[in-house]
Amino acid sequence: MKFVFHPEAEDEFFAAIEYYESVETGLGSDFSLEVLKTIQNAVDFPMAWPVLVDDIHRCLTNRFPYGVLYRLEGELIQVLAVMHLRREPGYWQERH
Repeated sequence: MKFVFHPEAEDEFFAAIEYYESVETGLGSDFSLEVLKTIQNAVDFPMAWPVLVDDIHRCLTNRFPYGVLYRLEGELIQVLAVMHLRREPGYWQERH
């Protein structure tokens, strides 16, 4: 199984990397690795994570307050959001 980012999810992922890197050198890289590890968990076990709404699953990161929202499309996972958990919860819903 493979994954792809929704364009807006990819933008927010890179914006968060830049933010964390501006806070502390290397923290952006740590964030990136944590999110990619979370996505890999979703790829490896796509049905293991709870359904948030409709067919959208959420897998949480361990170190950072983020969730990866995704849906299955056949043998593909589409990442709809790399969402900060304190952000307005439904901002991403027009993406699906």
